[in-house]
Amino acid sequence: MEEPRAFPASSSWEGGVVTERYLLGSARPAPHVQLACCPPLCAFPVDGDALGVWSTRDPPHQLLILRGHHQPVTAVAFGNTGIPLLVCSASQDCVIMWRLDECRARRLQGLAPCGLTLCAHPGKVRCVRCGPDDQVAAVGAGRRVLVLDVQSQATLAELEGHQGPVTAAEFCAWRPHVIISVSEDRSFKVWDFRAGSLLFSSPVLAASPLLSLCFNEAGQQLVTGCAEGQLWVFSLVESHHYRCVTCADLRKKVETFSTRRAESRLCSQPGGCERPPADGLDTGDLVDATLPVLALARCDLPLVLGPARGLLSSENTGCLWIGSSTGLFIFNLANFELEAVLRYKDFRNLSILVAGSCAVGSSSGKALCVLTAMFGNEIAVLEVNLAALVRSQQRPHLGTDLSVLPSSGVLPTSPLCLGTAEEKRAQPAAHKQAAARSVLKDKPLVFHTHVRSSGYASTPHASMFSPKTNVKGDCERSSKCKNAYKCKEYPLESSLPTKLRRRLAVAQGPVAVSCVQFSGDGRWLACGLLNHLSLVFDSDLTGTPAVLSGHDGAVSTLGWSHNGRWLLSTSLDGTLKVWSVCRRELALSLGRDRLPKPVRAAQFYYIDSFILLSSGPDLQLLKYHVDTCRDEIKRYNRRSHCTPIFRLLTTGATEITSLSAANEFYSYLVLTAGRNRALEVFDLNAGRSAAVIVGAHSRPVHQICQNTVSFWCCTSLGSSFTTQQAHIYNLFATTAIGDGIQLWDLRTLRCERRFEGHPSRGYPCGIAFSPCGRFVASGAEDRHAYVYEVGSSTFSHRLSGHTDTVTGVAFSPSEPQLVTATLDGRLQLFVAE
Repeated sequence: MEEPRAFPASSSWEGGVVTERYLLGSARPAPHVQLACCPPLCAFPVDGDALGVWSTRDPPHQLLILRGHHQPVTAVAFGNTGIPLLVCSASQDCVIMWRLDECRARRLQGLAPCGLTLCAHPGKVRCVRCGPDDQVAAVGAGRRVLVLDVQSQATLAELEGHQGPVTAAEFCAWRPHVIISVSEDRSFKVWDFRAGSLLFSSPVLAASPLLSLCFNEAGQQLVTGCAEGQLWVFSLVESHHYRCVTCADLRKKVETFSTRRAESRLCSQPGGCERPPADGLDTGDLVDATLPVLALARCDLPLVLGPARGLLSSENTGCLWIGSSTGLFIFNLANFELEAVLRYKDFRNLSILVAGSCAVGSSSGKALCVLTAMFGNEIAVLEVNLAALVRSQQRPHLGTDLSVLPSSGVLPTSPLCLGTAEEKRAQPAAHKQAAARSVLKDKPLVFHTHVRSSGYASTPHASMFSPKTNVKGDCERSSKCKNAYKCKEYPLESSLPTKLRRRLAVAQGPVAVSCVQFSGDGRWLACGLLNHLSLVFDSDLTGTPAVLSGHDGAVSTLGWSHNGRWLLSTSLDGTLKVWSVCRRELALSLGRDRLPKPVRAAQFYYIDSFILLSSGPDLQLLKYHVDTCRDEIKRYNRRSHCTPIFRLLTTGATEITSLSAANEFYSYLVLTAGRNRALEVFDLNAGRSAAVIVGAHSRPVHQICQNTVSFWCCTSLGSSFTTQQAHIYNLFATTAIGDGIQLWDLRTLRCERRFEGHPSRGYPCGIAFSPCGRFVASGAEDRHAYVYEVGSSTFSHRLSGHTDTVTGVAFSPSEPQLVTATLDGRLQLFVAE
């Protein structure tokens, strides 16, 4: 056996990310064995039939050789309690439990260490694991899982059912009598070893054997990986029935991570994202290579990921170490993305570049990794600085702290100030005209310019219509409506609306509903259809809806004004229209002469001060005026108009697919999504682009949804439905076809959580935040609506009863109600039980 050689920290890679602390040459290779790592200790086979235990502390005891096997050691595992610290080793001839304190004491006395034999001749062992209290041990021997009692050395249970050799087994921490095992038969099984029964058996998950598994105790999840680099996450919550949360391809995650990092570096340079990088980070070898998931372990990632971590829920989802043949990866279980990539070949002092076996453990900001060479006899122990690793691969800081809630006043050069200034400059002239009209002048007794004839000599005419002379103004009617509608505080701790109360069809024949949205006071529900119409229902879907007709194409976007008087709609015919809700008539129209490119998204902005819209790659800010004249004779001669105030072009002149901005309160930020799959944040106070998130989804985003609905304030009553902490309003969600929902935080520009449980592979299904901020609802193609808790990675409820694809969802801002819309033109109202 060669003398081990250790490398000092000064010889590590630049930045002190990784150091090779120990290197050992063994007489026999050990490419496919289960290793053990529990900082500060590592355990691995030495010379075939011996067990080596190495520690980073106390140099006289760095390497402890334990001999007792007569066949090569194939699996090693540490105990869990640490008092005393145990290590279990298994070979084809026996399974031995070692007490490390006694073994060290005997070694110092010059005696040979000895262990406790738990089982003789178990067969070919691929894995071994100690129970949570170290009183039992699970051994994967062939197609069986043997459960051994440490005290009596008896076999408590022999679990059979796998069709291939068992490759890994784990005890469930919160259900100690439960063991989960994976096998080369590509499935996992859940056992109750006390009863000796099978609780659950999964279907075949992959085309290659499952090699490893790990538990996420905080989220009650099971993670398993296979030889082809696929990773599965299952929910072990009792009501979820072993539901698959996500399936990730490690190679694709590495490619996405490297591309985003390269593009972020490019965007941080002067000139922005003019073109994607040609070579990225030279990841072609990693993408093309097979990345088997050799090991999974919990990663105690330090708080270097920004302030958003932990804000979404009290549940700490955490991260995982993934050990593979060519590198180590940190996988985030909240957003299912890689936080860091460590490739062995990037560190010039490492001796093993291709690993056959791997084990990782982390503690106190440091991680230990023990590797065995695939094509050699070397065994190496690496020490990784977690903070340095993650910090070296974070996106460049933009130098701008973004927040939906403004922290300063409007700048004099801001386009928001410009629109307000023009309005103020127009007021003196109006006042002068009014004053001029009020001046009394000398006039004859009959001073009318036109005197109506008596009509005696004229022919009587037919009465075409009788105008209503008692119609009140929009302002008076709107105020009356608001006062009549009782506002009450939205219950923050209310149960989710899951009880179906009402179902109706919006038209005689099947016509798809493209979008639905509640008004800010929760009284009205607007519904856009593909047959060119918009409908306005009462919130409880009773009564006859108001029909708004005027578009020549399918209605694509609806948006309520903050005061509830106006409804904005856009259509695929390239027009934008503003409707008077009380009069049920058109108030303002913009056609193709003003909008040469189709309008993908539009809304009221800055508490109804502006109209914000996207036309091609342009983000436009319009100052509008709606004529409220009630002259029945001249009411068709409209004087409503729009004036362009400001225009911004997206980075790379990419067409905007969706936009979102807060209209419930004053905010300077506007969020946009582009055809290039990027998200861009515009600061209209500064009049420029503030940030770009490249590669946000694998496909273009079709909807951005902000958590601002609960900030609605009833002006006439002076009270609000509900309010939340300020940082909650910095969360927003995006969705794309086939790529689930992502929850972002503006302060860090990071995806904090991902939801993938709903099928949406071919149709753009809508999403919505609940007013309490606890839930995100989404449509789906399997005739269900899904509701996620923002602190969980899987859906909490699946609402059934639909007859077609659920295209849109909307939460009422005033009470716990959820409305869903389907492709066959049906609306369903769900209420809390």
